[in-house]
Formats: sequence, C-alpha cells, structure tokens
Amino acid sequence: VAALTGLAPHEIMPMSTGVIGDQLRMDRWRDAVPALVESLGSRDAEGFTRAFMTTDAFPKFASITVPLSGGTVRLTGMAKGAGMICPNMATMLAVMLTDAEVDRETWQAMFARAVDRTFNRVSVDGDTSTNDMCIVLANGMAGNTLIEWQDEEYQAFCKALNEVYTRLARQIAADGEGATKLVTCTVKNSRSEKAAERLAKAVVGSNLVKAAMFGADANWGRVLCAMGYSKAPFRPEYVSVAFESAAGSVAVCEKGAALDFDEDLAKKVLSESEVTIAVDVNEGEDSATAWGCDLTYDYVKINGDYRT
Repeated sequence: VAALTGLAPHEIMPMSTGVIGDQLRMDRWRDAVPALVESLGSRDAEGFTRAFMTTDAFPKFASITVPLSGGTVRLTGMAKGAGMICPNMATMLAVMLTDAEVDRETWQAMFARAVDRTFNRVSVDGDTSTNDMCIVLANGMAGNTLIEWQDEEYQAFCKALNEVYTRLARQIAADGEGATKLVTCTVKNSRSEKAAERLAKAVVGSNLVKAAMFGADANWGRVLCAMGYSKAPFRPEYVSVAFESAAGSVAVCEKGAALDFDEDLAKKVLSESEVTIAVDVNEGEDSATAWGCDLTYDYVKINGDYRT
C-alpha cells in the first residue's frame, strides 16, 4: 500500500476484525490493493463503511458541518461493530475525519473524552475483543483559525464531535447481533457522572434486562438488580424507574417501591424499536447515558456458527 500511494510504511494504519487467531489471506490483499488505491478520491464513504462490515446489518456513518469564524468545517465518522461489543471498545473499528485546523494535543484530548462518553458506553453482549481501534485524522484543509483554546469555537467543535460519535454509538447498539431494538438507559440526579455511567452501563449490559426488553416485559426489578452489582453508590429507596418510547411512558417504580401500572401500556411502550429506561436516583445533579440492545434467539444462532 505504501509503495503504490507514495507514503511511508509507518503512515499506513491497518485495521482488522474477524475470527481471533486466523491469519489474514495476504495473497488476496496483494491482489486487491491496486484497485483499492485506484479508487482513492472517489468520495465513496458508504463503500468504505461496507468494506469493513462483518456481521453488521448496515453501514454506520454520520457527518456534521460546523460554522466557525474562520470557515465551515466538517466532521465525518464511519464505524463497524455488531457483536463482541462492550467497553472498552471491543470488536469495533471507527474512523473520524475532519478538515478542521486543530491543535494535535487539543484534538487528542477532546477525542478521548468523546470516546469515553459514547463508544465506551455501548454494550451489545458483554464481550470485549482483541481488535478495537479508532483513528482520528485532521488535515486542516478548511482553513479555519486553529482550534487550540477552550473558547466558544472549541466548544462548538467538541459538541459536534460528541454528536457524531453518539450517532455512531447508537447505530452500533441498534445493530447488535440479532437485536430487534435499541435500548437506552439514562441515569440522572446522580452523585457523580462516573457513578451515573456505571449504573447506566450495568443496566444495558444485563442479560436479564436485555431479555426482558426482547419480551417487552416491564420487569423493573432487573434494572435495580443490575444497578446493585454495578458497584456505583446509590440508595435504592430513592430510585425511580420509567420505561419510555414513541408509544408513551410508564412509571414502574418510585422511591424503590413498585407502582401500580398498566401492563398493556407497558407492553406497548416496550414493543417499540427504540426503548429508554429512565432512572432517577435523586441524589445529586450529574447524569449519564449508555446504549445497548435486546437479547434474542438470533444472537445465539449467529454466534453458534459464526466461524463454520
């Protein structure tokens, strides 16, 4: 690749997923490289995102433009991942491109924070992998004023970066192997963001919660159970839980105790393709969101014969 592109070998960044331990077919690589190099500059983002799909059902792509004083900049993200997904990042590949002029250390710091609040809050199946990677590249071609200070333009750029990563994280969670619905857990009024994050990640990572979501069963006790083993501080007697979707909202728990609720409404709410588990711990001012999916029969089917 370096020879055909005129780059140095250290400027080539390989990305790989697949069956752990299987060697890549380098003869196929050698045969394919000339055509791949020839296609550079085609602006075919979808072709790129399809090229590194494995069990993904659809390509994952998001792009945002940000007007800054020195010119408009664009952030474009592409990702793959559907199984073996659990922080920290797992069988997930992602590329973030921007034409902004941004200081290297500033870019690295904002990127790391964005990953922690998005990709590292996704869980499909609780399994991590050997093959996670996220590349961020900035070429400065937009001609904007260098982003290096935490001013308004920096904040606007950070917000856009987080939005692109959030969109990709949601797509990865929604495309979990065999999944039928995207499950979001929001935890608010926590003692700290870290505590809220632990609680939310434990909920979306719970196999019992994921199975309940598949069955559209408002079994809120499983939510508190997952919170309990998260090792995050909270008081069960303060907790309220509600299930929300496009079909409505149903409160199922208040101050740690069961509420009388309409089971038919709850079934309707939980039967939507996107469901939110809203948790209020009533102890502070911080919040966090994590994303997951339901656990279905097809997950076992896909992974039972993945290699053969």
